[in-house]
Order: sequence, then C-alpha cells, then structure tokens
Amino acid sequence: MEVDVARNLHEVLGNLPEGVRLVAISKFHPKEYIEAAYGEGQRIFGESHEQELKGKVEALPKDIEWHFIGHLQTNKVKYIAPYIAMIEAVDSLKLLKEIEKQAAKHDRVIKVLLELHIAEEETKYGLTLEACRQLLDGGEWRELRHVQICGLMMMASNVDDESQIAREFDEASDFFREIKAKYFSDDPEFKERSWGMSHDYRIAVRHGSTMVRVGTTIFGPRVY
Repeated sequence: MEVDVARNLHEVLGNLPEGVRLVAISKFHPKEYIEAAYGEGQRIFGESHEQELKGKVEALPKDIEWHFIGHLQTNKVKYIAPYIAMIEAVDSLKLLKEIEKQAAKHDRVIKVLLELHIAEEETKYGLTLEACRQLLDGGEWRELRHVQICGLMMMASNVDDESQIAREFDEASDFFREIKAKYFSDDPEFKERSWGMSHDYRIAVRHGSTMVRVGTTIFGPRVY
C-alpha cells in the first residue's frame, strides 16, 4: 500500500493553529517515510524503541529532533542519551535521576516532559496529579543540571465520547497552569503541553495542546 506521506503531512499541519508543533510518530515506519516528511520540512520525529531509533539516527539527517515517546525503562536511558532531544514520558524521580546521570556523561541537557495519568482506563504509566505534585514538592529535581523539565504530556482515554476527551485535556491544562504558577513561574522553558494523537489531535488543539503526536494519519498503518 503506497502512502502519500507529503499529502497526509500537509493535511495535519493545515489543522494545527499557530504555536502548536507536530511530533511525527515514525516508530515502526521505514526511514523512507521519514525522508519524505523531512523533504516537506518536518523536523521532529517520535520513536519508542532504542534500537530502531539508533538505526534511524545513524541513517537520517543530523538536524532531526528526536523525541522518545512511550514508556522508557531506566536501563535503556544510556543508549539514547547521546542524541535524544526530548524524552516525552517521564513518570518517576528515579527515571529523572537516571536521565541526569546519563546526560551528564555526554555533557548534554536533555529536555523532558512529565507524564500524567488522567485517562480513566488503567494505563500502566504516568503520574497521578497528586504524585506529580509530590515529586515537584520534593524539590530534588531542582538539583538536576542536565535535565530540563519543559512541561507535561498525557493521553486521553481511547473512547468515542468527544466531551470526555475534551474534559481530560482541560483537566491537564488546568493542572499545567497550577504547577506553572507554583514551581515554574520564572522558567520560560516550562511551556509544553503534549497531548493529542491521530484520533483526537483536533480536539487537543482546542484544549490547550502545544504539541501533538501524530503517526498513523501521516504514515498509514504501522509495519511491524
């Protein structure tokens, strides 16, 4: 099945208001598809497996900004620390500290987003709002010199009820404003609200998102 990556990409970009960036989720898609999107000007791509990511980093243009999406095990951080631009799903202090340790070895600062668990279904990962408050209250993150907390990331429930999805995005937006004011009021880098995927990104951009993660709509069904 031939996928018209360029056409699909421009269709998605055409739905994004100014100030909202696209992370093109390229995991399980061939590098030719990434090259096609790159040729149209897309520079941010999302991957979730360190070996696949490594191969793509080596084969593709060096000015691509790679985001690690999905759950990241602490023992895998060292493999991506040399080149990852942002880790989008940090769900523990332990993981933050490991990113600090590995980024320091390469004299880099790695950007991260804290992952919230708001959706009603039992996804395994993400901080509850209370756990996120506790992590920030603890203050240890302030000592980290090679990690930059840039905002929040979440996934809405995988349901057809658009009002429920919108409600969950609004809850995340409200929480962003709360912790921005309390912990990051003087930090201009704390600004990202990464929510919205192929099936709900149009709702997300109406409910506070600054960064959407879209894969299938651009690249077609995944090739496993």
